[in-house]
Amino acid sequence: MKAYVVSKATEQTDFWQEKELRDPEAGAGEVLIKVKATSLNYRDLMVAKGRYGTPTADDLIPLSDGAGEVVGIGQGVTKWKVGDRVAGSFFRDWQAGSPLAGHQTAALGGSVSGMLAQYVVLPAHGVVRIPEHLSFEEAATLPCAGLTAWNTLMVSGPRLTPGSSILTLGTGGVSVFAVQFAKAAGLEIFSTTSNEEKGKRLLSLGAREVVNYRTHPEWEKEILSLTGNQGVDHVIEVGGAGTLPKSMTAVRYGGTISLIGVLTGTASEVNPLPLLGKSARLQGIYVGSVAMFESMNATIEKLRIRPVIDQVFEFSQANAALKSLESAGHFGKIVIRVD
Repeated sequence: MKAYVVSKATEQTDFWQEKELRDPEAGAGEVLIKVKATSLNYRDLMVAKGRYGTPTADDLIPLSDGAGEVVGIGQGVTKWKVGDRVAGSFFRDWQAGSPLAGHQTAALGGSVSGMLAQYVVLPAHGVVRIPEHLSFEEAATLPCAGLTAWNTLMVSGPRLTPGSSILTLGTGGVSVFAVQFAKAAGLEIFSTTSNEEKGKRLLSLGAREVVNYRTHPEWEKEILSLTGNQGVDHVIEVGGAGTLPKSMTAVRYGGTISLIGVLTGTASEVNPLPLLGKSARLQGIYVGSVAMFESMNATIEKLRIRPVIDQVFEFSQANAALKSLESAGHFGKIVIRVD
């Protein structure tokens, strides 16, 4: 089969190398999946550049996100049958409940090989059924960005009621999914972006107010003004060290900041006093469990929510897709069609 692996050759301009690998077979308790589509996350760029903090295994197949069709069943598997439309779970062994350290040892596309291949084998317990109304390309966007947004808004974050407010930063996958889920929950959405066209798209998805952080570098003050100097109930913080101080200003007293990403890097000193003074809560969110994934998919199917895809690349254009992600000009998700 054809697959991509993370390249360790520093002289190469491409981070991924296409290789011909042996066709996998499903063992006991496993399923063989013909991958139809995959999608990219900022984590994938960090892994490709060797900046993820953990060593990369030889011939690591990248990408945590992918959807496809079951084409083989291992011994003892009764939950799945050939022809089922499925996606792999980011943490294949995190079934439910709170995360444990051991779950990270089997994170797709990082600790273990991921989805950027024509075929993958996954444990039957690490696979979920995808919503019927979604294409494989749309379903491939769900395992990381979709589930992260779902977890922070509907599971691990503060219990918000219709009319409560959230703030999203930028127009990457997590932020756009958060806008969609928040709109469905009746929340008031404040967002930031880098240009007016993206702002219009955020408004069309349900944002109440959008602040352009290019023209308003002190966007946190704009958010305060728009909320009557109260701040928002919940910040979906994807920037990391570079934006966290601003999010501390934008959150209300007693509010919550969910720290999800590090798009602006990690090397910075952050003064915790604003958080203390506001009695605000800072929590880390790292994707979610299989049970959360199934719950999210049920809601997506019930409400007929459709993920927002910016571009779809062909399998042969995988490195171009990664470079597009690196340019950070996308709105929503970047997808690679495998089949």
